[in-house]
Amino acid sequence: MYACSKTEVIKPQTEEIRFVVPTNFPDAVYKFEGNTLTNTGFSLGKKLFYDVRLSADKTISCGSCHQQFAGFANLDHKVSHGVNNCLGKRNAPVLFNLAWQKEFFWDGGAKNLEIVPINAITDVCEMGTDLNTIVSFLNTTSPYPQLFKDAFGTEIVNSQNLLKALAQFTATMVSANSKYDKVMRNPQQNSFTADEQQGYQLFKEKCASCHSEPLFTNLNYTSNGLDLNSIDEGRKVITGLSSDKGKFRIPTLRNIELSSPYMHDGRFNSLEKVLEHYNSGVQHSENLDPSLIKSSQLGIPLSSIQKQQLISFLKTLTDDEFIKNKIFNEN
Repeated sequence: MYACSKTEVIKPQTEEIRFVVPTNFPDAVYKFEGNTLTNTGFSLGKKLFYDVRLSADKTISCGSCHQQFAGFANLDHKVSHGVNNCLGKRNAPVLFNLAWQKEFFWDGGAKNLEIVPINAITDVCEMGTDLNTIVSFLNTTSPYPQLFKDAFGTEIVNSQNLLKALAQFTATMVSANSKYDKVMRNPQQNSFTADEQQGYQLFKEKCASCHSEPLFTNLNYTSNGLDLNSIDEGRKVITGLSSDKGKFRIPTLRNIELSSPYMHDGRFNSLEKVLEHYNSGVQHSENLDPSLIKSSQLGIPLSSIQKQQLISFLKTLTDDEFIKNKIFNEN
């Protein structure tokens, strides 16, 4: 079922793959230095991304937990689902605009985009294997040797080129053409509805300190008042600092309409529940974000109307063109 024949047909990527920094974005962090972006490298990375045969039981690919229609998150799954139906401990984050990140994962445990896949490859509850096993498989499985030769000039597959190919694919996942972007770039021809505009004003007043434009994250880590009964200590796992206990990466809000459930453990299945958490559910902890501590109460007071206005604005961050872009889909 999983074998590739020597005559397997690989569709060539005819559209030139380019990485362009959107005009309303800052400069990217990942610049493809030492990993020149090419159509052949991108196509190889895409094939690897969707190949379930790279996992221990040949059922899980990167694309299994990162689905394009969900902003490359895992729709309706609180935590990642891996080999042998194993459940991870964290929600699978979205995969786009990665070229602007210096650190990755909910706790910032990876510092370079090219090493990010190693976590999923080796985690016993994700792909459950190792680089050596995958490299051995690729070296003996057609058409991979030829694809690596086309991309990197050698049929001999190694882990470095494997990771470079995946980085070429994931780094080009740029989501920057939502309604919000169109309004920001050309307000003469595009505009928000009254509810969206009011929601935008509320967002700037109440949310933008953490979810700063245009990435809609400040890329920092914070404790946002979730209960700390979980054994997951967040950023502290990486730094060892008690001041980082309970802190997790502030996620982007782009495509947030599509990428439920929310929070690092997927506890909230709707935007309404997320906003109600900030309105009435914030719990005190030693590392609670100062912006959530008011003189009379914790959290961010929001009326029912304000919550709906905020959701109206958040939906303007949905990038349909990115979600439906065929160059990123499996087929």
